[in-house]
Amino acid sequence: MINSTERHPAFEEYCECIFELHEDDLEVIQARIAERLHVSRASVSQMIEKMSKAGLVIAEGSRISLTIEGQNLAQQVVRRHRLAERFLTDILGLSWADAHQEAGKWEHVISDEVEIAMNRVLGAPTTCPHGNPIPGSSYIETDAVPLSQLTSGSKFTVSRIPEELEFTPGLLDFLQQSSILPGRQGEISETNHDGTMSVVIDGHTIGVSAFASSRILVTA
Repeated sequence: MINSTERHPAFEEYCECIFELHEDDLEVIQARIAERLHVSRASVSQMIEKMSKAGLVIAEGSRISLTIEGQNLAQQVVRRHRLAERFLTDILGLSWADAHQEAGKWEHVISDEVEIAMNRVLGAPTTCPHGNPIPGSSYIETDAVPLSQLTSGSKFTVSRIPEELEFTPGLLDFLQQSSILPGRQGEISETNHDGTMSVVIDGHTIGVSAFASSRILVTA
């Protein structure tokens, strides 16, 4: 096996992608990996074959899963990405979208020592700015449900903005500017048959698309 310190960033990227797709309860297949990473299905097929030989993934038919070694690598990368997002937003004041992009670079170069120091400076956070759990932290799962499951008049607290929404162009900026942030409270003022809805947060009415409302996680 290859030592974790010798991993190519592409291996880390793929392990992270598989981990996050599974975290979002999405079936992990080559087409979905290709879509998330913006690469061809042929490239995914070649990479999965290499990763299988390296002992990082198991490909059973169309489904792909991480081995224990692949899971460990994925958790390390995801942990560093989410700590970096925290540092970039909480300490440096970057926007959600900018922090997400920069953390994608930082996750591959943060050392063990820097990771420990960042965690200490940040006060051992349990989630990234979007509410997604940091692997290895003391995060406690909440009984969150998709916003779309609630009805008009329901009050809610935003819990998580899943990774799938982080990869949707422009959406992170919209959510941050609209105060649809973890911990913020709101109320549903209107629901529509097409899945769109209007919510009131901080006295402002915001329209939420069906795509976003079915994925934003809240506690009622």
